[in-house]
Amino acid sequence: MNLDEIRRLFTQDQRMQVEYSDARREVLPHVVRHVNTTGIDGTVLYARLDAANADRIIEEQIAYFEGIGQDFEWKCFDYDEPPDLKQRLERRGFVQEEEGGSVMVLEVRQAPAVLRQAVTHDVRRMDDPEEMSRSVRAVEGAVWDVDFTRLAGVLAEDMRRSPEVRSIYVAYAGDQPVATAWIYFPPHSRFASLWGGSTRAEYRGRGLY
Repeated sequence: MNLDEIRRLFTQDQRMQVEYSDARREVLPHVVRHVNTTGIDGTVLYARLDAANADRIIEEQIAYFEGIGQDFEWKCFDYDEPPDLKQRLERRGFVQEEEGGSVMVLEVRQAPAVLRQAVTHDVRRMDDPEEMSRSVRAVEGAVWDVDFTRLAGVLAEDMRRSPEVRSIYVAYAGDQPVATAWIYFPPHSRFASLWGGSTRAEYRGRGLY
């Protein structure tokens, strides 16, 4: 397994060239940014910076998103340049979220047997936008104590518009939704991305996610 090659392909497929149905991709000389079209935050997903231009490009992106009235996040990976990019962003007011984003790679021919076992829980791939919306709101609201109506609406619209690129799953205990997660398959990408995902506290540790 060549990790440098995997990182190169990931950067190309998931940062430089990826497109999302709810955002407008804009390619500039130094950054690739996504302007959200559904009222959710935008993103600077890729940047090609160095010590000489980093501060200027950061200021340009802040000014752009302020100009269109949209909050945004800057995706900063540990191999991004310059090495102090995270600190430069923090000096301009960016707040680091909890670390945890990772790239997972598996040699399928060497997959452990546990991954090939049959699923015994009641886990359903959603195909009804209304049922999905109710279940996602119920689980996410219970876990985070926040109204997730807007997120559920975005997922429902994605399901109607392009069901082939996003799979949404809900795990049930009886008739009660207790865990939910979704996976995105960007067109023309060799990678998929796990988005969201929550399990009610009393049902964790059972392999539902």
